[in-house]
Amino acid sequence: MTKKGVIRCLMAILLAAYIGVAVMMANQQSARDKCRGFDIRILQNDGSRDFVTQAEVRRLLKEWALDQTDRPASAVDLQKIEDRLSGVVNIEDAMVERMPDNTIRLTVTPMIPVARVFDFKGNSYYINRDGKRLTANARYHLDVPVISGNFDEAHSPAELIPLVEHLHSDPDWNAITSQVMVDPHTRDIILVPLIRGHVVNLGDTAGIPGKLTRVMAMYRKVMPIKGWEFYDTISVKWAGQVVASRRVKSIPEPAVKFDQEGDIEEEDINSMLVATDTDTTAVSH
Repeated sequence: MTKKGVIRCLMAILLAAYIGVAVMMANQQSARDKCRGFDIRILQNDGSRDFVTQAEVRRLLKEWALDQTDRPASAVDLQKIEDRLSGVVNIEDAMVERMPDNTIRLTVTPMIPVARVFDFKGNSYYINRDGKRLTANARYHLDVPVISGNFDEAHSPAELIPLVEHLHSDPDWNAITSQVMVDPHTRDIILVPLIRGHVVNLGDTAGIPGKLTRVMAMYRKVMPIKGWEFYDTISVKWAGQVVASRRVKSIPEPAVKFDQEGDIEEEDINSMLVATDTDTTAVSH
């Protein structure tokens, strides 16, 4: 190696050593610097408006004794803050990171409800796509699809979310569907249309697109002729068939009534689950 090459090699080694020492000193200084506070960012959208506020997050940090602005930023337990926030019912997701200026950034995504659940025990709550619950109250009144039924660990309302999202994505069904109901006895899935007077029995969640197509054919070809109050139940639970049960009773009151604030005035879900008359009409499609 030439003398010039040796000099270049030594300069490169010295430069690398300098950079290493500088980085180490910077990290040590950063570790000694106190936390400069929390930068709380709420990722709001129309579906989660007001579910979480910056003030509420700050209150929780103080309540959990995690508002550690008197400690070095490197000593703040970021993972613990993230885990605690992610466990809050009205928070969908939380990310916590330490920034170069020693502030702690909290990025919080509020829960995004996809349905409101009414169970036959008188409880009401919202659920997100994963089935996470948020208790409903006047502050959290949102225009989302309604699910009703008896639910427990074995029968979760989250099982109906694919159906609810399918209905919501279809302009026709989104416009005419009042709620999705589960019969407490048979566990059949029942659609309650805004067209008062009948319900639609889907049976289960298998083959939903085909079942809804058959019901829509019934609506367009038969109901205008027979009359919208002629049948009390339209069943598509059997493959390739539409079985309509002729009405033998007066039209019941709506299953769930709401006042202007969105609270329940009356719950009589079972009144909509009328018995099937022996006189049925089968409509093939």
